[in-house]
Amino acid sequence: MPQTYARNLLQTLALAGLTLLAACETTQVQPPTPDDTQVMRGKEPNYKRVQVHFGTNRAAGDGSTPAQAFGTTYSDTVSYGSAEVSIPRDHRMGELEGPNPWLLEFRQDPEKHVVLLSVKPMDRKRFLDEIASEIDEAGSRHALVFVHGYNTGFEDAARRTAQISYDIGFQGVPLFYSWPSQNSLLGYGEDERSVAKSQPLMRDFFRDLAERLDAETIYVLAHSMGTRATAGALAELFTEKPELRSRFRQIMLMAPDIDADVFRTQIAPALVQPDNRLTLYASSNDIALKASKAVHQAARLGAADPLVLMPGMDSIDASDVATDLLGHSYYADGDSVVADLVEVIADKGPAEQRTWLEPRRSEVGRFFRFKPVVHPAPAQ
Repeated sequence: MPQTYARNLLQTLALAGLTLLAACETTQVQPPTPDDTQVMRGKEPNYKRVQVHFGTNRAAGDGSTPAQAFGTTYSDTVSYGSAEVSIPRDHRMGELEGPNPWLLEFRQDPEKHVVLLSVKPMDRKRFLDEIASEIDEAGSRHALVFVHGYNTGFEDAARRTAQISYDIGFQGVPLFYSWPSQNSLLGYGEDERSVAKSQPLMRDFFRDLAERLDAETIYVLAHSMGTRATAGALAELFTEKPELRSRFRQIMLMAPDIDADVFRTQIAPALVQPDNRLTLYASSNDIALKASKAVHQAARLGAADPLVLMPGMDSIDASDVATDLLGHSYYADGDSVVADLVEVIADKGPAEQRTWLEPRRSEVGRFFRFKPVVHPAPAQ
């Protein structure tokens, strides 16, 4: 084992050239003023408001702005509420638009950016009652729960949930669970401790949704380090209350920062079952997971080195999907992944029946890759 998580992580990131990203954290972005959120062009605002609901075991922040509603400190109780997020009319699928300091943009503008506009806390009963009412009104009777990964604050968790919900055209109720990540590149070790402590609270959150909501299907989309608590919480829940398993038919693990052997031996037996559809998205080009592997001296489930295959789980190699510098956010940045999520949530069936995937075979079994994108030839 490495001497300390922080020391080894910093060494790995330095070798990968990723320490340049730390400088970006010093950029100060101003939140929108109340007037900014009411900008009008003609008779209609040039953005859409998307409502998302949340559970979080972050301690309350100072509340000076919506982004400060919750901080980075761990709490042993779950807080609930709803939030509104702006999606600009010219939003590009997969993008999480924000101010660009290189263009001298330092203030969030709902007409240009995905902005957390408001946060409304509420107690547990009101939270569950409101979601139940919205599910009844939505008609589709579906809920989508997003769980973020490492280096993510409450604000970006809300923004990303709204963006994903908007991009896939989700007709049910979008939610997110936000565990207390430090929202810092250098906070990896503390994030690991925090996400582990959060797992029992997340299990109770999922149990509430399954028991209290009259939803036909609860979709779960978890990313990076957040997949640890998500997979562990659901495995515990399914073991304790197997009758709730069918409520979570779609579970999607994106770039999971989970020890691959731990997943095979301790989590998969409870999580991977014939009546559930579990989808793994992994990439051999994921620099963040390569860093995690160096820190832990153990293969990561989402790193595709090799790709983990097992009955009852669709394993998808997303190595060829164009994405961000880290190669770690293809769930939101790759158009083909977003398109596949649309089909997963539309219940188009297992991977072999979906449009954007093609089957491949290795020595240990079958897996899937995204079909090559064919660009039209330029006009002569």
